[in-house]
Amino acid sequence: MTLLSINKWLGTALLATLLPHIMEAQTILSLDSCKAKAIRNNKQLSASKIKQEAARNLRKSARTKYLPRVQALGAYVYSSREISILNDEQKEHLSHLGDGAMQIIGSQNPALAGTVGAILNAEGQGIVDAFHTDTRHMFAGTVMLMQPLFMGGSIMAANKMADISERMAENSSEASKQDILYQTEQAYWNVVSLRHKQRLAESYLELVRKLDNDVQKMIQEGVATRAEGLNVAVKVNEAEMTLTQVNNGLALSRMLLCQLCGLPLEEEFTLSDETDKAIGCEGTTAQTAGLTIDNETRPELRLLQNTVDMSRQSTRLLKAGNLPKVALIGGYSVTNPHVFNGFQREFAGMWNVGVMVSIPLLNWGDVQYKVRASKNATSIAQLELEDAREKVDLQISQNKFKVNEAEKRLALANTSCKQAEENLRCANLGFKEGVMQSTTVMEAQTAWLKAQSQKIDAEIDIKLSETGLKKALGTLGE
Repeated sequence: MTLLSINKWLGTALLATLLPHIMEAQTILSLDSCKAKAIRNNKQLSASKIKQEAARNLRKSARTKYLPRVQALGAYVYSSREISILNDEQKEHLSHLGDGAMQIIGSQNPALAGTVGAILNAEGQGIVDAFHTDTRHMFAGTVMLMQPLFMGGSIMAANKMADISERMAENSSEASKQDILYQTEQAYWNVVSLRHKQRLAESYLELVRKLDNDVQKMIQEGVATRAEGLNVAVKVNEAEMTLTQVNNGLALSRMLLCQLCGLPLEEEFTLSDETDKAIGCEGTTAQTAGLTIDNETRPELRLLQNTVDMSRQSTRLLKAGNLPKVALIGGYSVTNPHVFNGFQREFAGMWNVGVMVSIPLLNWGDVQYKVRASKNATSIAQLELEDAREKVDLQISQNKFKVNEAEKRLALANTSCKQAEENLRCANLGFKEGVMQSTTVMEAQTAWLKAQSQKIDAEIDIKLSETGLKKALGTLGE
């Protein structure tokens, strides 16, 4: 065994030993893990969850409209003047109520007249004092209860609108989720495509460099011209530039996928599908064949249906403006001073219960005009829903055709690859035997590169068209 072979054997053994550890150190991401990371990282989906929580709270708030309302009020009022039940004349007359009796009785019995007069004046003054209100300081408080009995259907309409708002928040969140998954799958397969094209560009560069090396040797031996060498050198430069472009595109695509998945832009990772020699598309036909057209699974269509339902409930809510409203009312009121047992400076109260009825009599057609406008909005929303359904049906059919076209394109690409490989093998063999020119080999290499590139594109097209079909059906997240 030579020294070179020993070094080669040791290098191979060392690589075999370290390769598992290198692979463990680098993160391997599958398509499902990328989609899961994208869903967890996306800020729009986080905002959608908050909107769903807000919609749930609003629905719970709407339910409370069926329940009685209890309200407590309290007040203190200071007035610059007090309320007087008696006027000044009445006060003066009552205060001197005994003067007339003293004049009548005084001529006959002066002693008795004085006694009677004093008693009557005292009683009159007592009446005046009893009617003294002192209402400059007033206190009042009440606890009121109101139970809606019939509100013209407005409470029921408001509750249904709250339910619809909650479903709209859920459908909006699902639509955002579908968009994120679609973008993630596109970015994922774009990275896989560029990784395979990177290996293809490296293989092509290796072929061209080998040809360049062979031609340079032939030039030195005098069996090839310098022009042939320059032509091959140009191909080497083109292959190097192609590899550079693919590397740059791959780096940018990885950054985009990192951004979608919430990873650092310089994160090192390996996609599970980029390590395979070929992109597996065997199960695509069976998967797409089982998909049926059901556009009601699209969250966008459900959102439009929610808009129609919301508009109808809005019309019912407006109609309630022309209907009577009935409510049960009750409460307890307390005041200081009070007049329940004469006028007293102390707190006292009373219970009360009753029925309140509100009947709109004249609003000059305001409610009717609003109801008509709401019905017009409902008609517009219904037309938009029907138009969207037709477009979704067309979109589904188009994506099914794309899947079928991609499968046919892949079959043709596989055939072209076999032919290109055979042509390249014959060209290399003929070049070695000296019966073919280097230009023929370069043409065969270019044809091989094109066929391999078209095969990669066809495989990726199948994946992307399948993803597009699932998004059109609204089943991308399943």
